[in-house]
Amino acid sequence: MPRFSAAAQTAATRARPRWRRRWCALRGRLGADLGAGVYAAAPWLWIAQAGLLAYAVEQLTQAPEALPLLGLALAYAVVGGVRATAEAWAQRRLFRAAQAHVSRERSRACAALAASSPLDRARASSGHAASAMAEQADALLPWQLRYRPALARVVLVPPAIVLAVAYFSWLSALILLLAAPLIPMAMVWIGWRAQAASQAQLQSLGSMQGFLLDRLRGLATLRALGAVETTALRLHAWAQEVRQRTMQVLRIAFLSSAALELFSALAVALVAVYIGFHLLGELPAGSWGQRLSLGEGLFILLLAPAFFEPLRELATAWHDKAAGQAAEQALHRLQHTHPFLTLPGVAEELVGTAPPAAPDGPPVNTPATLDLDHLSVGYDAQAPVLEHVQLHVAAGEHIALVGASGCGKSTLLATIAGLLPACAGTVRIGSTPLEGRHAHLLRRRMAWIGQKPHIFCGTVQDNVALHRPEVGHGHVLSALHQAGLAPSARIAPSTSLGEGGQGLSGGEAMRLALARAVAMPQADIWLLDEPTAHLDRDTAQALVDALLQLAQGRTLVVATHDGALAARMDRIVDVRTWSAA
Repeated sequence: MPRFSAAAQTAATRARPRWRRRWCALRGRLGADLGAGVYAAAPWLWIAQAGLLAYAVEQLTQAPEALPLLGLALAYAVVGGVRATAEAWAQRRLFRAAQAHVSRERSRACAALAASSPLDRARASSGHAASAMAEQADALLPWQLRYRPALARVVLVPPAIVLAVAYFSWLSALILLLAAPLIPMAMVWIGWRAQAASQAQLQSLGSMQGFLLDRLRGLATLRALGAVETTALRLHAWAQEVRQRTMQVLRIAFLSSAALELFSALAVALVAVYIGFHLLGELPAGSWGQRLSLGEGLFILLLAPAFFEPLRELATAWHDKAAGQAAEQALHRLQHTHPFLTLPGVAEELVGTAPPAAPDGPPVNTPATLDLDHLSVGYDAQAPVLEHVQLHVAAGEHIALVGASGCGKSTLLATIAGLLPACAGTVRIGSTPLEGRHAHLLRRRMAWIGQKPHIFCGTVQDNVALHRPEVGHGHVLSALHQAGLAPSARIAPSTSLGEGGQGLSGGEAMRLALARAVAMPQADIWLLDEPTAHLDRDTAQALVDALLQLAQGRTLVVATHDGALAARMDRIVDVRTWSAA
């Protein structure tokens, strides 16, 4: 079967009519509620089974005839089969609903991260985000699958059992009722500590993973400066802290189970002692003025442990609740932490109000114009880097943005690319502003190459195609050839590359980034930030030659300190003209 990307699946989902999406969501909620109700009410059938079993034992002591006992056994098996079938069906529905809930929470966290600018300093660290969406999100599944159904059973099953017991013995029902509140009280007291311990454990785990990921990225620097052993000792200390916090969570979980077993065992023992002495005639009270029969006493004894079974399930899942709530809070922090820098048009794209994407194809014959109208850019609207930028770039024109370091070249380029929201003013591609429902379509017309193009760990094919379904093997070969990498025997589509571009020189990494842009035939605006930085003269010259050849028929904007590159552009623009300083 053909495989589709996540983006294609999301687009297909958004293409559905709104009524159909609402109906699917409503059907999912109704199915989950129905499954929870069936799962919670299934233990009611044990009351019928207990009655059949107790009646069979009483009949066995009075008239041990095979035919009535066989009928009772068959009825007992039928009720048990119905109960098992109902629980299995309900658990399947609950599992699907729990999986859907986890997927929704992960999708919302991903959407919140995608809505913030990659240049936002307030974004969550990669380690924290990966830990929350990967490992911590998994804790939501047992919480949804075990704790909430167990809580529903606590609401439905014990009252039904108390009523069935009270019909024969009010004293036995009173013992169960007096023992029942002690268990939730102990669980609530223990649960407060369990939730706090789970939050601390998950926070410590996320911090350790963020530290590890950051240090792995800078392993070469640590080794060169002789700091590997110090980093390892710090990581070991962090791991010991995580271990201690994990053991604290487990101790609290065992304590909650022990409290439940203690109270339930005492209550069942009291009921058993009362029934025994009552049948012996020593305690005639507690049974509505008449003595209990053997079948009635056995019926009460069979239901007494079942009264505490939902509470036992709830106590077992109490740790799942603490871990699940801590994980949900971690995901909600990712979802509801309002970024300082929100990408233009992302809100419309995520809710599906953006217009359908245009099909990929060859670039248009006339590239788009670029207009900056009273644009102010920066990382804070109160202190912009550049103000009142007025710039018109003709279709197919090549311009160079020049200026001293820190004057705002890269910031202006990122704003044009839609990677940074403008403090004020408008960016127009052609006659369309880069905002709202058209922003994501306009970004598809741009090819962005930053100062340090990120090279992923994988093959050259993966790094050029970036898993875009429209970029096949032939497109990658053609893009490599046009970028000047085809003659290199060690850079073939199947060649594996290390993380961060290990195995490539600076010039080869930049050419690989050019190949990515070439593989986007619909991109008629190219934006490059310091493409010749950190390259020697000969490599930079060859790269500029390749760039100018590939950019023919496209609008090109380059931020650079390289005078030789700027001299070969159609126009040079000094961004210090709009400096806000």
